[in-house]
Amino acid sequence: MLYITIDGGTTNTRICLTDGNEIRDKRAYKVGARAGMDNRSMLKETVKNGIKDILSDNRLRENDIAQILASGMITSEFGLCELSHITVPAGISELHNSMKNVVLEDISPIPFTFICGVKTPCTSIDNADIMRGEETELMGIISEFAGECVYVLPGSHSKIIKTDKHGRITGFTSMLTGELAAALSQNTILKDAVDFSGSDLNEEYLLSGFDFCRKNGINNTLFKVRILKNIFRENGDRTYSFFLGAVLCDEILEILKHDTEKIIIGGNSRLKEASHMLLKHRSNADTVCITPEKADIAASVGMVKIFEY
Repeated sequence: MLYITIDGGTTNTRICLTDGNEIRDKRAYKVGARAGMDNRSMLKETVKNGIKDILSDNRLRENDIAQILASGMITSEFGLCELSHITVPAGISELHNSMKNVVLEDISPIPFTFICGVKTPCTSIDNADIMRGEETELMGIISEFAGECVYVLPGSHSKIIKTDKHGRITGFTSMLTGELAAALSQNTILKDAVDFSGSDLNEEYLLSGFDFCRKNGINNTLFKVRILKNIFRENGDRTYSFFLGAVLCDEILEILKHDTEKIIIGGNSRLKEASHMLLKHRSNADTVCITPEKADIAASVGMVKIFEY
C-alpha cells in the first residue's frame, strides 16, 4: 500500500510518499506550526499543495493512496488537528490505539490519520515533559534493538528517551540544544567564531569544551570561544568544536545519569556526530549511531508501523 506521511515540525514540514519500507518521493517546506500561530491557512495551503504535487509528479490519483499519516507539531494547537498527549508508558500499541482518523475536505479527500504525542506524568515541574513527533521517529528505528535502552534524538529540541524491554517509552527529557546552538552562533558576538556550515569536528577541542563547561558552567565557557579565536588565534574547526562541546555539556550529563548498557543516537547528523564522540570518551555504554539513511526515513517508517500495528 502507498501512504503519504507528514512530519510536521515547529519550523518545517516534510511530506513523503512511501510504501512503509521505502521513501519514493519527499518534499520539505519551511512552513511549520510556528507559522500556524499567526496564519493557520499558510500551513493548510502548504500541506494541500504538497500532497497535490506528490500525486501529480508520481502520476498517482487520490484513490491510489491508502491514507495520509501525520505526526508532530501538526497535532498541536497551531497545527491541523489538535490531539492530547498520551502518558508514558507508551509504545506502538498505545500510539496505535490513540490515533485519530479525520477527513479534511479543504485539504484533500484522502482520509488523514493523526498520531498523538507523548507526555510524562507531569505531577510537578521536575517530571513534566512532552514530545510530538519524536515518538514516531523512535518507532521507526526501535525494532533493530532489543531490551532496555536509552535513545538520543539530537535536534532543535533534543530528546533523551528511556525504553523498557517491550520497547515502550517509560520516560524522557527534552533539551533545547539545537536551538541554543543556533541562537548563540548566529545572534551573539560568537557569530564570527562559530561556523556550522564549514567547520569539521576536532575531537581534542570538543572534549576540552565539554570538560571546561562541566567544571566552570556554560556562561563562562562560551566567552572562552572568543578568547580562543582572538587571543590564541585558534582556527575555525577548533573554536567550533570547543563551542559544541560546551553547548552539548548538559545534554551529555543528562544521558550519563541513566545506568544503561546501550545508547542509540539518531537525529541531526551534526549534533549526532559530536554526541557520539563525547559519549565514546565519557561513557562506558555501548553507543551506536543510526545511519543517516535510516535516520532520514525513521519518522515515515514509524508512522506506517504505528498505523498498521
